Amino acid sequence: MTDRRMDMLADVLVTHCTRVRPGDLVAILGGPDCMSAVEAVYRAALRAGGHPSFHPRSDVLRDVLLRHGSEEQIRHTCPFERHRLACCDVLLVLNAPADGHEAIEPARLAMAQAARAPLLTLSLDRMARGEVRYCCTELPTDAGARRAGMTQRDYADWVYRAGLLHMPDPAGAWARLREQQQRAIDDLAGATTLRFRSLPSTNPATGQQNEGTDLKVDISGGKWQNHAGVSNFPDGEIETGPRSADGVVCFNVPAAYQGHEVRDVRLRFRDGQVVDAGATQGEEFLLAMIDQDPGARRMGEIAMGTNYHITRLTGNPFFDEKAGGTFHLALGAGYPASGNTNRSGLHWDMVCDLRARADTPGGTIEADGEIIQQNGRFVLHGWPGM
Repeated sequence: MTDRRMDMLADVLVTHCTRVRPGDLVAILGGPDCMSAVEAVYRAALRAGGHPSFHPRSDVLRDVLLRHGSEEQIRHTCPFERHRLACCDVLLVLNAPADGHEAIEPARLAMAQAARAPLLTLSLDRMARGEVRYCCTELPTDAGARRAGMTQRDYADWVYRAGLLHMPDPAGAWARLREQQQRAIDDLAGATTLRFRSLPSTNPATGQQNEGTDLKVDISGGKWQNHAGVSNFPDGEIETGPRSADGVVCFNVPAAYQGHEVRDVRLRFRDGQVVDAGATQGEEFLLAMIDQDPGARRMGEIAMGTNYHITRLTGNPFFDEKAGGTFHLALGAGYPASGNTNRSGLHWDMVCDLRARADTPGGTIEADGEIIQQNGRFVLHGWPGM
């Protein structure tokens, strides 16, 4: 029996997130585990007057290529995919996490990522010019529930709640969050430096002690972006394009990427470049990813989570990065709309939790020396979570 919330999700994706209009070419990407969602989105796109088309994707086949393909085959980029990215008016990506695949040699994965850099650049440039409306969502699956340590029912409830689908008017709720985020953006106008700080702590899951975080990010010239259920769903963040960064950041949330989990990531920046990196788990993978091309050791995004309906972190950055009380940075490709034009095949979001709890002392965020967040709560009137 299909969860009725799937139709609610499809309606929000089509009418709120991507605003499908009559005549739009709507490309829907999804895997074999996404078909009920694909059908719901397809129906919603038809109701909106669009021309939907379905484009299957498969993580299993990607892994087959990376394990058995030649270097030439791994570096090949499909011209059909380039045509789709260049022509669609709306791109909807439906992800349904499956259980872990076979481990892929990091060097081969880095090779594939680097080869796809032009496709990523094409997408980001079209988005910046307003030529394509894009939204990515992640669906509740058994594998996702197991990773989060929840039952299937509880996990589905958690996912849909993160999307505010428990509200009587989800689109209206996202509009209210957008207003609060815009207040924050207006207050931050003209700020040139963000500083993120937390005290040394011990990760209760690994027992690893870290030196804490003290990271200064130069955001002069950046353009704040208001993300409230448009390009990602669920959503809830404000982000800008960093110019440079100095200092150290110790991530107390697992950093997952391409099916790999890396724990206790530590990055040291100097003049905007990662000059030292380490992790207690997955360090080889981390280093392979940030060495894949010249732009992978630079920061493409700095952001603060604003969705206080996400109260539990699961190690899945798609949700964790939006949680109120967190901040995240992305290594690699930047968003031209935010003022960052760093080029790379990598865009890896890493999340740091600044909320004060029994096992962590929390932290602060400052803008030009003024505290704007203390222990995960914004302190200025009218901002999200107030």
